[in-house]
Amino acid sequence: MSDPAAAGTISLLLGQPNLLAQPAGSLTGLPFIAFIASVGLAGACLSLLAEFLIRRTLPRLGGPLTVRMRLTTAAATFALSALLAWRFGASPELPAYVLLAAAGVQLARIDLQHHLLPNRMVLPLLGAGLVLLGAATAVSGEAGNLLRGVTGAAILFVLYLFLALTSRNGLGMGDVKLAAPLGLYLGYLGWSQLFYGGALGFVAGGVASTLLVLKNRGNKPKEVPYGPSMLAAGLAIILLLP
Repeated sequence: MSDPAAAGTISLLLGQPNLLAQPAGSLTGLPFIAFIASVGLAGACLSLLAEFLIRRTLPRLGGPLTVRMRLTTAAATFALSALLAWRFGASPELPAYVLLAAAGVQLARIDLQHHLLPNRMVLPLLGAGLVLLGAATAVSGEAGNLLRGVTGAAILFVLYLFLALTSRNGLGMGDVKLAAPLGLYLGYLGWSQLFYGGALGFVAGGVASTLLVLKNRGNKPKEVPYGPSMLAAGLAIILLLP
């Protein structure tokens, strides 16, 4: 015999697939699952397009890329884009955050390989974020979100610049510049996201630096890639904090 209470609970969960932040007018059920898959596929295609553009405009940073590395970056972007679709639903902010995922995966890969966060990727990410989130603001009519995002970009940039100039933790100017778009995307969502995303990024970078020291038997590398830690922390807060 079926349990009416359990059936009601299941129906409720199926009716509200996005438990973190359910946007108004979002899809439900099978259409929502198909929507998530399509956004994930779009993100993977965007990742492949980004790789092509990097090879054309920044050939020194475009390779060498094995088939395994290309599949890994595409799969990571697919997963992040699908999770962001689950997080935001069919909301006007979604394209901006899918772009962040696609660009973030490529920036993390470049930083791990070359210990570099190129201006020709970081600055366009900031500009595209302003345009896409500005368009989302025009649709939603909540101008305060964009203003908070711009303020967050300035705050996180200044904070990381201060840390880079006053501490010996390995932060570079590329990390400082990356803090601006991350502050924009985090601040757009709220002050809590900005605080926790910025703090977690710094802590994760410190943990990664410590692990590298241990791996190298106490010899700290001259350059520590903080970018992947910053991006991972920011995206984690975006996905997990409602």
